[in-house]
Amino acid sequence: MNNDRIQLVPDLRFPEFVSDGDWEEKNLKDVATYENGKAHEQGIDENGKFVVVNSKFISSDATIRKFSNTANCLAKSEETLMVLSDLPNGKALGKCFYVDKDDFYTVNQRICKITPTKIDSKILFYLLNRNPYFLSFDDGVKQTNLRNEDVLNFELLLPSKLKEQQKIASCLSSLDQLITAQKEKLELLKNHKKGLMQNLFPQEGETVPKFRFPEFENDRDWEEKTIGDFIESHKGGASLTPSDFVTQSTFEVIPKKAITAGGWLKLDDLNPTFCSELFFSNNHQSVIDSSYLVTTLRDLVPSGPSIGYIVQYTGKKKMILAQGVYGLKVKKEIVPEFLVQYSNTTHYRKLINAAMVGSTQVHIRNGEFFKIPIKVSLVDEQRKITSCLCSLDDLISTQTAKIEKLQLHKKGLMQGLFPKIID
Repeated sequence: MNNDRIQLVPDLRFPEFVSDGDWEEKNLKDVATYENGKAHEQGIDENGKFVVVNSKFISSDATIRKFSNTANCLAKSEETLMVLSDLPNGKALGKCFYVDKDDFYTVNQRICKITPTKIDSKILFYLLNRNPYFLSFDDGVKQTNLRNEDVLNFELLLPSKLKEQQKIASCLSSLDQLITAQKEKLELLKNHKKGLMQNLFPQEGETVPKFRFPEFENDRDWEEKTIGDFIESHKGGASLTPSDFVTQSTFEVIPKKAITAGGWLKLDDLNPTFCSELFFSNNHQSVIDSSYLVTTLRDLVPSGPSIGYIVQYTGKKKMILAQGVYGLKVKKEIVPEFLVQYSNTTHYRKLINAAMVGSTQVHIRNGEFFKIPIKVSLVDEQRKITSCLCSLDDLISTQTAKIEKLQLHKKGLMQGLFPKIID
């Protein structure tokens, strides 16, 4: 390590350790052992008793699982498992999983197993997980494959006393437990809304929903219309070439990826997309002047936007629509937010999927999109349903913001609890 650029004590230190002196410089090989995972592809069995830890398992926070009855590389409690290989600019390289039980996880190839020998196991996990050192091997061009020596030569600073290591790890673990609890609460809210959606809108083959508010129980059956029956006008987005983009301007672009499920427009405030003033002035037909947007085009990539979701734009900026994004002016005969919520129903999504065409780019032709059938009730019932679901959306949004705030707090805490590079 370059001592004149690295602090040897953190900015934040628990009072009982303030007088304990500088942290010690170590290499990972000084405090832990290393083992590569082994192939399990031939033994995958959905009824297997061992969870196969691969990059998808770790990158999905253990939600995507494969199983095997053969443990070719069994993991032990308190070990850290880390992803060694990822695509350029991927989100999995260096991501770690902390083993919390014996004889349950088996480690696949391209994952390594790190066993602590002279270090607290949990602080080791926090030091390794997505550490900038490992991310620096990603050149953004070709697939990254960390070698054994890359990992074993990882340089770290540690408190000399195990008790201080344990105190730091305990603090961060408590915060992780709180974040996990809040994420579980968020999932409960989302599942509750999903259940409501299934009951408040007619399902396939039905003319009334399973549940109706008491004041509407004697109303007529829902009518089948089309999306086009409720759209007054629409405008398409503009096709931008690389030369049309600039790093900074007052002319922001709404890209396809901003259209997501749930009725929210997810603009990237940290990394917005801008176009040149010349392009903006030449493409006024694609400037947003309506509050509701839909995308009918997406690239064939896993992270691409989903076709057919209708979202609301509540911002005040004049923004230009990218190709594949359409601005919709909704007629007064329907509650616009009802249309937003309807675009998330299972029945509607099936119709959207059936209307998709294309191979290199999946899309729905404009004419076909506006022919998509939807079922609607009278306006008063639309308002009641919309109010119910929007209230739940507000709770989901608040809960999401709470989690983001906790994650930001954890990031700041880690920056204070560990020594840092001096600029």
